Amino acid sequence: MLTDQENRPARPVSGAPGPEWSLASGLVDYEAAVAAMEARVEAIRAGQAPELVWLLEHPPVYTAGTSADPAELLDPRGIPVHKTGRGGRHTYHGPGQRIAYVLLDLRARGQDVRRYVHALEEWAILALARLGVESGRREGRIGIWVDRGRGREDKIAALGVRVRGWVTFHGLAVNVNPDLKAFAGIVPCGISEQRYGVTSLAELGATADMAALDQALRATFDQAFGR
Repeated sequence: MLTDQENRPARPVSGAPGPEWSLASGLVDYEAAVAAMEARVEAIRAGQAPELVWLLEHPPVYTAGTSADPAELLDPRGIPVHKTGRGGRHTYHGPGQRIAYVLLDLRARGQDVRRYVHALEEWAILALARLGVESGRREGRIGIWVDRGRGREDKIAALGVRVRGWVTFHGLAVNVNPDLKAFAGIVPCGISEQRYGVTSLAELGATADMAALDQALRATFDQAFGR
């Protein structure tokens, strides 16, 4: 996970009632989303905007985090590749995957990045549980995983975090019904062992759609992050 703590003065927001929630319509270009997040981070730091949870989908794109190894980009197959400032390695975003960008002011939440990452993981686990999917963390492997039996485990949600001046951005990607074949173009998050793969709610047989996941994320947010 990448943290980018800049020591420029900024006025903390105290006693904030909780984040604003925004649901994007259509597919949001990845670079445009990053630019929008960076602008909002500065506004939050300056006390000019509330925290934000931004739910969206991207067009097909591979993103390379700060720890990405070029050798793990196997076959992009015409899908654009963007270097990004979030922590982590290569991942895929595309239609059918819920992106939850989380912009929180840690100055009002304890200034603890590890605690924040734990809460982000817990949020995904709680939301998936509401949809009937049992998932969890795995030692040494980033993301949220489901047990497929006979020693196989698949990732259903990926995390990528950046923190600037104690304000978080980037966040969580949960596979609802994306094109799972697209993950074959990379080594997802640097994990290449055959017994570890990628799955989705649809592949697991869950009946939940994107709207149901959004409702679950909204319902479990305060439980994971507090107020």
